[in-house]
Amino acid sequence: MQQAKYKEQIDQWVDAHTGQMLEDLKALVRIPSVRGVPAEGMPYGEMPAKAVGAMQKLMEGYGFETANYENHCVTADLEAGQGKALDILAHLDVVPVSDNWTKTTPFEPYIEGDRIYGRGTSDDKGPAIAALYAMRCVKELNLPLEKGIRLICGSDEESGSADLEYYYSQEQEALYTFSPDADYPLINIEKGRLQKSFFAKGQGGSDAARRADGMFVRSIHAGDTVNIVPGDGELVLSGASESVIQRAAEETLKKEGLAQALEAADGGISWSQRGEESVIRFAGKSAHAAHPSDGINAVTMILEFLKHLELAQTDGHQKLMELAKLWPHGEYQGESLDVSFRDEESGALTISLDILNYEGSADGSFRIEGSFDCRAPLCCTDETLTRTVHKKLAEAGFEMEEGGMTPGHYVSADSELVRKLLESYELYFGKKGTPVAIGGGTYVHELERGVAFGCAVPEVDNRMHGDDEFMEIPMLVRSTKIFADAIMRLCGA
Repeated sequence: MQQAKYKEQIDQWVDAHTGQMLEDLKALVRIPSVRGVPAEGMPYGEMPAKAVGAMQKLMEGYGFETANYENHCVTADLEAGQGKALDILAHLDVVPVSDNWTKTTPFEPYIEGDRIYGRGTSDDKGPAIAALYAMRCVKELNLPLEKGIRLICGSDEESGSADLEYYYSQEQEALYTFSPDADYPLINIEKGRLQKSFFAKGQGGSDAARRADGMFVRSIHAGDTVNIVPGDGELVLSGASESVIQRAAEETLKKEGLAQALEAADGGISWSQRGEESVIRFAGKSAHAAHPSDGINAVTMILEFLKHLELAQTDGHQKLMELAKLWPHGEYQGESLDVSFRDEESGALTISLDILNYEGSADGSFRIEGSFDCRAPLCCTDETLTRTVHKKLAEAGFEMEEGGMTPGHYVSADSELVRKLLESYELYFGKKGTPVAIGGGTYVHELERGVAFGCAVPEVDNRMHGDDEFMEIPMLVRSTKIFADAIMRLCGA
């Protein structure tokens, strides 16, 4: 293991430049770089392009050779004799904001205690500045390098990463790449993903109308984003009495752990009358689809509720009951779909039914549209996963959209990149670092030799994508030192 021979120099330099680093970060945060309307020279709108220009000005001001890829991204090079070996990949675009911030307005950075607040402070302008200052530290200390480093700052990570597609259409992937756009210690595995919609419809008719002579489902609406477990949903029933609804709600809440979970989340089941129809509202808890067990899924709550009603036996009702069998409430690992795969390195599969829309009529006609999100371990293939889900849905009478899964991403824990980055982590955290697998995707998902490394820790909720987003200043400083140390381990003489 290479020793931290430059640690004292790196620490002193970064500590001396922390104030300036924060001022540079503030300047970037003030640019509301949410994706806008594309225009000539501004592929993702005016503000992302402005952020790219501002970062390029900083890079040039610190003496780096830069290149602007038509405002898709900007690069800064720290060159050395044997050519470029390391890319550091960050992004300057941010997600939209709300009016519910309490510490400051989203694009006016504010420091309170050891935190700096503002949209982008943690995702990903703060980490981008940390990477820039790490390169500046190595450059201004004139530390000996054998191989060069490039910082790539893109502007479309939050909306699909078309910036990287453009960049890598012209440039080659480096020997090593890391992105400071996730968590420490290091992410070397990202699960595969299968996100699909499915459909069914029926025309009704005289037979269906006779069978529908009674209580039936008028509509269901729950979920609007396939990678978010829905926290709210609405069911409209025709022909339901209040006592029937009350009894079904009571039976639903007997589902193991549901009543306690809803109480803790301030959720529940409520209803009201709208003319001759009953409107039942389900308040659960939203969560990212990569961690469905963190939420309380309103879609599967509705399906559980329907199991306790004596509905007219229409084709539409039967289809809903089939979905209730395939996605039982509280089941997240695909047992009922026969896809409960797992492996030692990447863990267990997760799958959640996140969107369900249903429209039904008294004549028995209906239409169902649903969407699910699956995060698949490395052992899964289209043969074992996609075709199995397709078959199960087809047997239940649904048509699933075409297309296969997005493969997982994997870099060996024994690779030089992972080993040396973890050495830098261990030096500054004082504890053993072990690479982890995640269900989500990062900026390096499509790169053969890329990992996610910093700038946050799982135990601190820095409200990324939320109101009052912040970066802990000590973490920003520590990350800058870690990145400088990592540069020397990977590229130093």
